[in-house]
Amino acid sequence: MTQITDLEALSIYKGCSFWSWFSWSSMSWKYLQEAERKLLAYVKSSYRTRYVNLGPVVEQEDKIWTLEVNTDKRETPIVLLHGFAAGIGLWCMNIDQISNNCRPVYAMDLLGFGRSSRPQFSKDPEQVEVQYVNAIEKWRSEIKLDKFILLGHSFGGYLATAYSIQHPERVHHLILADPWGFPEENKDIKNKIPWWAKGIFYALKSLNPLWPVRFAGPYGQWLVTNLRSDVLKKYEPVLGEQSIVVGEYIFQCNSQRATGESAFISLVTGFGWAKNPMIKRLEYLDKRVPITFIYGKNTWMDKSVGEIVKKERANSFVHIETIPNAGHHVFADQFEEFNKIVDKICQEKVIEIDE
Repeated sequence: MTQITDLEALSIYKGCSFWSWFSWSSMSWKYLQEAERKLLAYVKSSYRTRYVNLGPVVEQEDKIWTLEVNTDKRETPIVLLHGFAAGIGLWCMNIDQISNNCRPVYAMDLLGFGRSSRPQFSKDPEQVEVQYVNAIEKWRSEIKLDKFILLGHSFGGYLATAYSIQHPERVHHLILADPWGFPEENKDIKNKIPWWAKGIFYALKSLNPLWPVRFAGPYGQWLVTNLRSDVLKKYEPVLGEQSIVVGEYIFQCNSQRATGESAFISLVTGFGWAKNPMIKRLEYLDKRVPITFIYGKNTWMDKSVGEIVKKERANSFVHIETIPNAGHHVFADQFEEFNKIVDKICQEKVIEIDE
């Protein structure tokens, strides 16, 4: 595996953001690095972070920022894929209990997010998905993992499923935490949206959703901290007053070149639906791959998807967990319960399904 120095890592971001040209901007590679360090300080397990060099996947030198725990252990590893606009730092309340002092845990910043490379993805949604799946597979090959448990939250759940369809032999168990991109577009909901809201949406449709954060410069962190104070509060049980670092981290993750953001938008249609919903493609997922859905009871996602999948994959292992007093960020809302569920899944033997 290729080790990447901090100097080489800095080149990933060099000249990557129009906004960084302004002297009043508080966006920088070093601020992101420091915010991540503050969050990972709450991880008690011994870990290391490094770049994995993928070579030419989307562009010539793509690199994925990776966190590793217990890589010398022999248990089945688990790989964590974060959601849209996130990064490895947001798993800081999950890593210790999921690793359980004996389990290898890997978490990556998806290409276009966090501290990973920010390549210019294709504008074609099918090709974007291929690029992400190929990046994950190349990362796996470089890490030298054989088979692993794959856990994806939200957008990460969508990508985890896309990967599992293409590489089922690598997936020991697929865990989908409040996954995005599964149901088909609901026309009834669309018709209930007032005309003025539709007008605003379509007027801004060509812009990436987080452009105000970058446009605000040094006030972007204030926007994140105040408009998404609900996210910060989720981390207070562990971080206390330092939960403000979560806002700093999210701001820095999304103040860089927005290539991952653009890639995600290319996959979206209407008011946040997937152009190619996973519910229509799960028939192509090997029936031997076990699936567990973990939903927050108060999520705004369509929880009925889990039941539909369970019914349609009657001869496969499909399990559904719903955590009370949790929403879309189920891994943070009730992190202890979430961790227990994931740890239990990791300890269970795979249900063998006959051909």
